[in-house]
Amino acid sequence: MQDPYSAAPTLSAWWRRAVVLVFFVGMAGLIFMSVQAYRFAPPIPDSVVDVSGAKIFGREEIEAGQQVFLKYGLMQNGSIWGHGSYLGPDFSAQYLHELSLEAAGDIARRDFGVDLSALDGSQRALVNARVATVLKENRYDSKLNRLTFVDAEKAAFRKQLVFWADYFKHPTVNSGLPSNYIHKEDDIHHLTAFFAWTAWASVANRPDKPYSYTNNFPYDPTVGNTLTSDAVLWSALSVAMLLAGLAVVLFVFGKFDYLGWKGGPEGSYPLMLAGEVTEGQKAAIKYFLIVALLFLAQVMIGGALAHYRAEPGNFYGVDLSRYLPSNILRTWHLQLAIFWIATAYVAGGLLLGSSLSGKEPRGHAIGVHLLFWALVVLVVGSLLGELLGIHQVFGWLWTWFGHQGWEYLELGRFWQIILVIGFSFWLVLLYRVSIPALKDPHKKEITLLFLGGAASIPFFYLPAFFFGSTSNFTVVDTWRFWIIHLWVEGFFELFVTVLVAVTFYQLGVVRRINVVRVIYMDAILFLAGGIMGTAHHWYWTGQSNFTMALAAMFSALEVVPLTLLTLDAWDFIKLTGTGEAAGVPKRIIPHKWAFYFLMAVGFWNFVGAGIFGFLINMPVVSYFEAGTILTLNHGHAALLGAFGMLAMALVVLGLRHVLTDAQWVLPEKFVKLSFWGINIGLALMVITNLFPEGVLQIWDVLENGYWHARSLEFIGSDRIRMLEWISMPSHLVLIVAGVVPMVIATGLTYLKTIKA
Repeated sequence: MQDPYSAAPTLSAWWRRAVVLVFFVGMAGLIFMSVQAYRFAPPIPDSVVDVSGAKIFGREEIEAGQQVFLKYGLMQNGSIWGHGSYLGPDFSAQYLHELSLEAAGDIARRDFGVDLSALDGSQRALVNARVATVLKENRYDSKLNRLTFVDAEKAAFRKQLVFWADYFKHPTVNSGLPSNYIHKEDDIHHLTAFFAWTAWASVANRPDKPYSYTNNFPYDPTVGNTLTSDAVLWSALSVAMLLAGLAVVLFVFGKFDYLGWKGGPEGSYPLMLAGEVTEGQKAAIKYFLIVALLFLAQVMIGGALAHYRAEPGNFYGVDLSRYLPSNILRTWHLQLAIFWIATAYVAGGLLLGSSLSGKEPRGHAIGVHLLFWALVVLVVGSLLGELLGIHQVFGWLWTWFGHQGWEYLELGRFWQIILVIGFSFWLVLLYRVSIPALKDPHKKEITLLFLGGAASIPFFYLPAFFFGSTSNFTVVDTWRFWIIHLWVEGFFELFVTVLVAVTFYQLGVVRRINVVRVIYMDAILFLAGGIMGTAHHWYWTGQSNFTMALAAMFSALEVVPLTLLTLDAWDFIKLTGTGEAAGVPKRIIPHKWAFYFLMAVGFWNFVGAGIFGFLINMPVVSYFEAGTILTLNHGHAALLGAFGMLAMALVVLGLRHVLTDAQWVLPEKFVKLSFWGINIGLALMVITNLFPEGVLQIWDVLENGYWHARSLEFIGSDRIRMLEWISMPSHLVLIVAGVVPMVIATGLTYLKTIKA
């Protein structure tokens, strides 16, 4: 069947050139910053000695301590330099504060002859100033690769061996870790050495600089850690960059009114009809059932995690930490989110690939079945491996089959290899099924963009293999955010754009040239800020101020494409058949609820990534906010709100596509309930819990210091626990009215397909 828009004007070659230019300039900048991380990372000394030259600990203990931190899953309990979980403390900040108390007590006794608690306000201010002078001095000798601790630092290290041993004894004080979780003396010694190194890097000034290796993070005025002038400057300039970017883009959109989601002329027809299904598409439906089940498991685990804040150590009369500690629950909560969203994209790609080509090669359905069972093995194997890993079942193979320990990249190396192989096999399936479309001159460019977006997913996951358990934490966080930000928010986002555009094209609501133009336009806008904007995660992890400058400027540009979602809103409504403009007939399209979920993607992308993301991205805010619940607020609204809603749109698109009008009547009722349940539940979660709790926490940072806002004294306060209990209705709405109906809808559809 010939494309009715084949006579439409061809697209300017400058669109393609602009995408290539933006991509290579952005990647050059990001690679440069990543290489600089190796140069500017805080040094790990071969030995840490006291003033007499006696060794306290060395590189081996620090690296072994990092391994203890990882193999026990402590990044899923607390954090280092603001990165990790929010249930427990920031270990680097807590160690630093305990160090400051030891140093202050030593100075108070020596200079004033009294204990620290006996000082008046002016005396305490004088002591704090002297503490800052002592701790800010960098006594690292680069020639000898040796670090010298003064007496107060040595004494603090000895005391904190006891402090951290006590921390791991009781679930009620460590937010749900098992009783006596880490009890071996060597493990405690190594772990404390690692914390000592992270605290030293947080406070000691870089050579010839008036700020620490972490740009004075965390905020703690008692040790002289305050916001740097560079952070203020680049925050102000980032706002100017945002306004300039908005002005340019709005001018272009005003001049060229054909930009954005524009429908085709009257007479367009759908290429993807509900009920007309191939064997490969039918085989993909079980993926959507797995998506719904994984989604259900993830939100139920999220509810249990919230309970660890509301009432640690007592889950309705049961000590949950004995069976499912908080760190494994948080691991599963993150991993399941990635699994169900990625599975929906994989299935959506298979569904649309078959639709785009119009026919499937021999054995395609068998390949879809094989990929499904590989997915099942990956999910079950990695989740079970993570549970066994934190119980030290795998011995020295813990990084391969157990829990690697890095947030978002918890699954063992073996499972990561399976993941990349699975994505690569998926890409092969997409290529085979797309061959007919590649031979069609009217579909060739759309298909190439579709395959290119898919190919970027396995390729840009490879940085997950660039580091190990003893790599410098700064270097690890550099590559880790290549995955968390560049892979997820960059190339997954680009593939999402391609999927939506192909969906609209296949449903006959957008002209071919407009589909291609939108993909190129979004690629330019998302990649222009998103590639180098990845570095806004590196403000406080041991990189230079040059990185902060580039990160702040380009991260601000990430808001521009999200703001444009408001300009496209009415065009989008007209395309989906949910609104009617003068002279434009209202379309009746069977995929109504898929379109509703797509509109929810736009809303939550703007709110979660745009408003809440920009709120915390500027250095002047991030300095006080990093690792607080405002990050969770942004993460939930953006990950579930944008990526999750798109996953649901693909699920509903698939369900509706394989059913006739008569078969769709019952599943549609559950899909409708699910749409409102998920959106209302998420909105309630943000309004009643995440946002107000995050604001209270950042206020506490400003009042008492970062260490206090991350401590049990704040997290366990009556006010915070009350907010956790208040959030219960949002969890119930999300689970009962949102996810459960989607499980029922996918189950009903799957049963109908296997009976057909």
